[in-house]
Amino acid sequence: MQSKHKRALVWLRRDLRCFDNRAWSEAESLAEEIAIAFVFDTCILNQLKKDDRRITFIHKSLEELNSKLREKNSSLYVRVGDPTIEIPNLMKELKADALFLNRDYEAYAQKRDQNVKNTLEEKGYDFYSFKDHVIFEAEEVKNKSGNFFKVFTPYSKAWRAQLNSNSFSEAKVKLTKLIPAQNKFPNLEKLGFCPQSLYVEAGRKGAAEQFKAFKKKIPNYKEQRDFPALSATSQLSVHLRFGTLNIRELFRHSLNKDAGTFIWHNELIWREFYQMLLSSFPQLPEKCFQSKCDSIKWPGSKEHFQLWCEGQSGYPIIDASMRHFKKTGWMHNRLRMVVASFLTKDLLCHWKWGEAYFAENLLDFELASNNGGWQWAASVGCDAQPYFRIFNPTLQSERFDPEGTFIRQELPELKALPNKFIHAPIKAKKSDLKNWGVELGKNYPLPIVEHATQKEKAIKLFK
Repeated sequence: MQSKHKRALVWLRRDLRCFDNRAWSEAESLAEEIAIAFVFDTCILNQLKKDDRRITFIHKSLEELNSKLREKNSSLYVRVGDPTIEIPNLMKELKADALFLNRDYEAYAQKRDQNVKNTLEEKGYDFYSFKDHVIFEAEEVKNKSGNFFKVFTPYSKAWRAQLNSNSFSEAKVKLTKLIPAQNKFPNLEKLGFCPQSLYVEAGRKGAAEQFKAFKKKIPNYKEQRDFPALSATSQLSVHLRFGTLNIRELFRHSLNKDAGTFIWHNELIWREFYQMLLSSFPQLPEKCFQSKCDSIKWPGSKEHFQLWCEGQSGYPIIDASMRHFKKTGWMHNRLRMVVASFLTKDLLCHWKWGEAYFAENLLDFELASNNGGWQWAASVGCDAQPYFRIFNPTLQSERFDPEGTFIRQELPELKALPNKFIHAPIKAKKSDLKNWGVELGKNYPLPIVEHATQKEKAIKLFK
């Protein structure tokens, strides 16, 4: 069959892999030759800190991908600038006649891609976009009335009912039509960023190894996933975020009927639920899903917010979580819920403050999941935690870090405390604390608020 296009350009964004890539696969089937491009988008980069870990992850992943292309006597076309300018210019430079890409559902990305499409079509180029980042797009899972779901459980049931082998079939990439190229690959410093250490290995190889390791943990996932000291979660979120691993692959290789698989799949479906919400309600980054909550006047102080950020709240599970986050750019899901509840319900700080801090520092930051998670914890979002159910940080600590293993790992100043007091040092006698090397207010802070008091304030705030 004759190819429809002489030369196509594949523009990578959230799909940094040459395996099971829908746009890449379709380009191979429709074009005689293909080139692969990535644009370091200065509209985004200019807003980031120079030590942002995400750029290190992207750069390492692209380096690995570029090595694969070099084995085929080709290489990535890397540009730095505004994609709405760089992509049309690259199309002209390469004499390509079609652009292939996988869809992105964030408002900025949709506007950017529409601008690129308009420019290319004006110049006579063809534009193709594909579903790749999710199993089901927003329009594909609706209730019987044809409306978007607003509660997770019925959404997840409808989502599962639609799932079949075609939903996660592999988009094969053969690497057979790459145009010869020996392009220079920019180093991180030239992009204006400093290399950072990562808690996971970047790239396709890192993703595959991480998934391989997690497969052994899936049978125990239901029982162990909430315990941060056990390392029982997948830690695949960053690979899903940047597409070094595809969600279709996860479902192809984990179709067991056991409880662990079911619960883990639920977490993946939550991700799609939040993607659906963001796509369907683009105002969410600025407004509460429950519009009546936009009128809440959050009385929390910037001083308390900063102590929360620095892990200096006087609540060990909160402080251990926040210090680990600052050090690695990652946080266990149970801990994300606990620290978000503490910020909004104990410190009474606006959920947007926490959302913005996470957005700036999460290696696996994804707007839909971050916004959805924060609105859920703050009881202002879709199918959110009821406002009167407020996590007690000490009880959460006792339940999910019973031996204080995680706390001791992150708060060495509390290492000598016995399990009875590791979750709330304030409950111990001063003389005992001193014997264990702890002086509250000196080498570890006193609690900055009293939970029971703040809980009542939070309930009144919502009422």
